[in-house]
Amino acid sequence: MTRTEPHDVPTAAELVAAVRDFLQSDVLPAVEGRVRYHTRVAVNVLGMVERELELGPAQAAEHAARLAELGVADDAELAAAIREGRVPDDGPLLAVLEQAVRAKLKVANPGYLTHD
Repeated sequence: MTRTEPHDVPTAAELVAAVRDFLQSDVLPAVEGRVRYHTRVAVNVLGMVERELELGPAQAAEHAARLAELGVADDAELAAAIREGRVPDDGPLLAVLEQAVRAKLKVANPGYLTHD
């Protein structure tokens, strides 16, 4: 886990993981009904936050590099370029879009990915 100055241990991701583990291990087995459901939702949300903290910076850099290869600066510019027909509807565009969706799934729900 990368540390960011001036922050010491634990990192934000480690704190999120600790809360997620507590909810999953201690709270979830002790509650029922609506509270159990909301605890499961909180566990899932904290898992997403943890993965975004861990994967997000590298994913953002990789996405920016792929966009630059297409000659656009960001997602909004890519969308405009697609609408205006400035980006060919071929392999490079499809690869960028596929990688963007895969990155989102790695954070939101990695279980949906069939392979990596």
